[in-house]
Amino acid sequence: MERKRVAVILLIGLLTLSAAKPYVKQVYDGDTLALSTGEQVRYLGVDAPEIDHQGGKIDFLAHEARQFNAKLVQGKQIRLEFDQERNDHHGRLLAYVFLENGDMVNELLVKKGFARVLPKAPNLKHFSLLLDAQRRAMAERVGIWKKEPERPERSYIGNSASYRFHRPTCSFGKAVSGHHRVMFESAYKASWEGYCPCRQCKP
Repeated sequence: MERKRVAVILLIGLLTLSAAKPYVKQVYDGDTLALSTGEQVRYLGVDAPEIDHQGGKIDFLAHEARQFNAKLVQGKQIRLEFDQERNDHHGRLLAYVFLENGDMVNELLVKKGFARVLPKAPNLKHFSLLLDAQRRAMAERVGIWKKEPERPERSYIGNSASYRFHRPTCSFGKAVSGHHRVMFESAYKASWEGYCPCRQCKP
């Protein structure tokens, strides 16, 4: 009888510990979620299409990216891996998100074309892995890579410090110093090298 009582107590303890582990409570978009602890997580190294939660313009495949992300993580326990910086200026956790089977969600989003690579020094631990996934998605023209660039330019200005690229008329592009200036003949080639479009001029 005593042994049975001890077994029941141990089982209750294990269930309590399991319930206490954080899980994904809400998925905001393709690269942001909230944990049951109340903490918000911003995926490192990637940038998914934006959803304007205030009712503004929504990027191409933004809802699909959110749905794919939610299918992977909603209600599930995840493992977070950090890089050099643990939080962004909004106070959100910056992390590579792993499923229980070991798959990295950041990589899966890029591989399916639901996010692009967004290098941000000093958090470059998995840059090569994510860039390889992006190049495969680009070659296969999946997800966001199905869409041709709007109003293509003859050239684009890249910033090797920020890994952003700009239209030649963009004020941010014009401000890039010669030391960090990299020229690209197409948006495709800039993306192939891991550069991410400027949010202002949207090349």
